[in-house]
Amino acid sequence: MALPFAGHQTAAARALGPMRLVVGYVAGATIDTLARQLAQRLAPELGRSVIVENRHGAGGRIANLAVKAAPADGSTLLLTPSATMAIFPHSHAGTLGYDPLRDFVPIAHLCSFQTGLAVGSAVPVATLAEYCDWVRTDPGRRGFYASAATGSTSHFVGMMLGRAEGLALTHVPYPGTAAAMRALVAGEISALATGMGDLRTLARQGQARVLAINGRERDPVLDGVPTFQELGYDLDSTSWYALFAPAGLAVPLVGQLGRAAVSAITDPAWRRDLIERGLQPTGLGPDAMAALLASDHQRWGQVIRATGFTASG
Repeated sequence: MALPFAGHQTAAARALGPMRLVVGYVAGATIDTLARQLAQRLAPELGRSVIVENRHGAGGRIANLAVKAAPADGSTLLLTPSATMAIFPHSHAGTLGYDPLRDFVPIAHLCSFQTGLAVGSAVPVATLAEYCDWVRTDPGRRGFYASAATGSTSHFVGMMLGRAEGLALTHVPYPGTAAAMRALVAGEISALATGMGDLRTLARQGQARVLAINGRERDPVLDGVPTFQELGYDLDSTSWYALFAPAGLAVPLVGQLGRAAVSAITDPAWRRDLIERGLQPTGLGPDAMAALLASDHQRWGQVIRATGFTASG
């Protein structure tokens, strides 16, 4: 599915044609909404139309592979979460098909966001401790939790909670956040780990109760929900959304695209809307994004090696 946005175009920009902004998730997901709003703002900044292209599947990997194979000429960008760049290289080692440090060039860090663990409204618990006790009485039926992808940040939130509590929590990957949310509301699954922007929506509608947040600070909207750290768990990992281009993109183009993205994401009017959606706008350029990617890549490698997890088993 693609949706074009066009601002004022110069003759040179028209000659270049539209830019593709590739997203590895279905239309309607938080990252898809972010992409479409970003495309609207990038078009006038760059003087060319920007088309959002949803290449969903494999937890975002299909989009990453498509952008890896694209020409390094500034006509294709990738909007992706931290999991595909910092976690998947370790959780899918040997099968990923791309190297985030060699096959892409960072353009901009757009937003950070926190992950929460929630239960459906029919689950008779109000706190994380009660949830753990509830699962413990019947782990074969109650120990299932959902996320949008195997090997994602959300997957590891449940895995690390289970290890800390000695609980037999079983991960159930759904094909995207929207599907996992529907499953929670329908009672197909008792718990869901995903981004706080999506969990806020369910909590406001009375369809879920958020039990804990994976981050250093409480959510500004659901400020009664504690962090895992407050509850004594060594769980602290803030995720992010960032822009990348195929490796080999000329340095001047990297700088131009980075400046345009930072200018868009730091617009005060859009910033308020993003915060309301559970995102924290950042606006870090190519160099800062490269340093953060290297740091997160190394940190998650240590975490995943400690768990012994591999996506194949």
